[in-house]
Amino acid sequence: MSFVKKIFEENKKKFILFDSAMGTTLQKMGLKAGEIPELFNFTHSDVILDIHKQNIEAGSDIIITNTFGANEIKLKGCLYSVEDVVQKAVSLARKAAGKKYVALDLGPTGQLLEPLGSLKFEQAYDLYKRQVIAGTDAGADLIIIETISDLYEAKAAILAAKENSNLPVFCTMTFDQNGRTLTGTDPITMVNVLEGLGVDVIGVNCSLGPKDILPIVDEILKYATIPVMVQPNAGLPDYVDGETVFNVTPEEFATVMVEIAKKGVRILGGCCGTTPEFILKLHEKLKNIDPSVPKPVSYTCACSSTKTVIFDANLPKIIGERINPTGNGIIKNALINQDYGAIINEAIAQKDAGADILDVNIGLPEIDEPIMMVKVIKELQGIIDIPLQIDSANIKTLEAGARIFNGKTILNSVTGKKNNMEQIFPIAKKYGACVIGLTMDERGLPKTIEQRVEIAEKIITTAKQYGIPKKDILIDCLVLTASTHQDQVLKSLKAMQIIKQKFGVKTVLGASNISFGLPRRDLINQTYMAMALTYGLDAPITDPLVPEIIETIFAFRILSNTDKNSEDFINKFGNNQSEKQLLKEETKESLSNIIIKGLLNQVEQKTQDLLKNTPPLSIIDEHLIPSLDIVGDMYDQGDIFLPQLIRSAETVKKAFKIIKSTMPHEDEKGLSKGKILLATVAGDVHDIGKNIVKVLLENYGFTVIDLGKDVPIDSIVSTCIEQKIKLVGLSALMTPTVENMKKTIEKLQNSDKDCRIMVGGAVLNEKYAKMINADYYGKDARQAVEIAQTFFRNN
Repeated sequence: MSFVKKIFEENKKKFILFDSAMGTTLQKMGLKAGEIPELFNFTHSDVILDIHKQNIEAGSDIIITNTFGANEIKLKGCLYSVEDVVQKAVSLARKAAGKKYVALDLGPTGQLLEPLGSLKFEQAYDLYKRQVIAGTDAGADLIIIETISDLYEAKAAILAAKENSNLPVFCTMTFDQNGRTLTGTDPITMVNVLEGLGVDVIGVNCSLGPKDILPIVDEILKYATIPVMVQPNAGLPDYVDGETVFNVTPEEFATVMVEIAKKGVRILGGCCGTTPEFILKLHEKLKNIDPSVPKPVSYTCACSSTKTVIFDANLPKIIGERINPTGNGIIKNALINQDYGAIINEAIAQKDAGADILDVNIGLPEIDEPIMMVKVIKELQGIIDIPLQIDSANIKTLEAGARIFNGKTILNSVTGKKNNMEQIFPIAKKYGACVIGLTMDERGLPKTIEQRVEIAEKIITTAKQYGIPKKDILIDCLVLTASTHQDQVLKSLKAMQIIKQKFGVKTVLGASNISFGLPRRDLINQTYMAMALTYGLDAPITDPLVPEIIETIFAFRILSNTDKNSEDFINKFGNNQSEKQLLKEETKESLSNIIIKGLLNQVEQKTQDLLKNTPPLSIIDEHLIPSLDIVGDMYDQGDIFLPQLIRSAETVKKAFKIIKSTMPHEDEKGLSKGKILLATVAGDVHDIGKNIVKVLLENYGFTVIDLGKDVPIDSIVSTCIEQKIKLVGLSALMTPTVENMKKTIEKLQNSDKDCRIMVGGAVLNEKYAKMINADYYGKDARQAVEIAQTFFRNN
């Protein structure tokens, strides 16, 4: 019996209630800005115990330990170790819970993972591992990973939990009003990736109030096949008489939460701004409510961290095959020389040509394949927003790639051989990957349609025994070259059609294999592609840079009535293609194009070439800044997300470095668009948002003085005076520290009448910023840049 079913049965309740926000209640009971909440387990253990008891009395079935920030980064310099804090927190929660349940709380590390930041995936894993082991040893009943805004960080935490504990794992992410997390993950991608990693419960918490969170809940319920939990904030914060007050009452909160419960959410609780009173009101309103059972859609898909590619019926997806050293000297040499730029260029070219997924095959005897696969995937997922398919005959390579990939990958491939399935299916199950099943087994390549169908059934049935659903299996009936196996060409297609109809799985084919050894390979490939599509091929593994292949696929979409009103076809082929291609050829090596695509490997040489005939400031004003503006507009419109934005900013940073190196020191001042001071205010140890702002401001040409996090008010003021700073950026993530932000603003304005202050952070909004007398509110890094540009243009 699963943990969730067990507690439903033991409690005889229709819903499971978590508790309210620890931080909010601690503020009401005396937590001051600058104090670490987790240390209250020792200094105010009676207060922590009382909060837990209040939530239990209010109706909570599960209480969360006071360990949200109990990792070695945030506890650095404290008297107590991670193990001390976790053990004490679990013991207090256990004492209050009685027969109820205790959830070990794991919050974000407070740092950005690569490629956005400097924290490596493996380092994040180790941070969470330490907490998990301590909490498991201390006697927690389950693990809740919460308030996560980075899918990659969620994966690190989940793997740490599942590999170092047998406890159930709940995971909730936090979304902005645009329906995506800070790093661009949408609900459908979250569901697919986290479900695949084997969490027991999935959901959303923090950031938004119950009304604003409804659309996100609807999306999660549409796709989730496991129980869903929701823990919203008590609306938005206001600053009233020196205190932070959230604008949703317990009655209003409970009313909307009942609506959420009726949609099919079975596990509910509260986040920022909620208190035990909110839980009590919710508990009362849920007593006579009968929940509905959601009916999620079933589909086959692969995901990057920001994009889910669904294999739709009659709408073929293109899997690009060009990252493969076999027959590709450029890729072979790139792998041997670790020239990731060449591999990235190949990936970008395929995506631009229409590839939906990229197959990554790096098999060479000259390299350490598992290590190289990790490096290549890290490079690619830092710049490409489409899913990757990991292609290798090396089992260690498959696992290394699946572990490090930020999304839901496809493993290429498994066969019907018993030992092969025994090795690969556990990897697919552990990391939630799809698997391509090749219709061959110990007997070799099948010669009949019936044998292909039999092997496919064996693969599907065996996968089910490992807990891998049919939707995560794609069958490849193997394309044999027509020059030597002409009698097998149609058999493969007919077997594929039967397998689709009989088992309801998706199909793939390495389509270009058909023409080896024959003249006019382009003609053979194009004709075979059309044939395969009519037999039901879902995803050809092919070369998307061959125009005839792409043209055939787009034409098929019209003729199969899936490209409604021929919109995709007209958009792709309706204009004069020769002019478009000429424009592409002319601009593909431009500095602007390099910046927009984030081609770090090309920007230095291109900048050096431009400097031969172009003044440094002209390069900045005519190339760097306009290109970043284009990237910023793409970000605002949702065409790209934070990883791509940061990548472009880092590309500009390399260009700036080259430009500065060619100028006399005294002339470098002319490069600066203005000097800005950034700081996370006293008492707040979170600086993710500030660091993102810093990256963008620097790469727009501003000089940034970064004082770091938890900065005393006097340090900010004295630095402003000494450095003659006219624009200050203040950040706060924690509600209690907004009071320090207000005090900092007051002292700055009293000390320097000409100084202007912009503020930002998760707990702030436009209204809140005005209430604390800030001059500007920046909702994100992009807006902070716009504020700075406008300010220095006018001053």
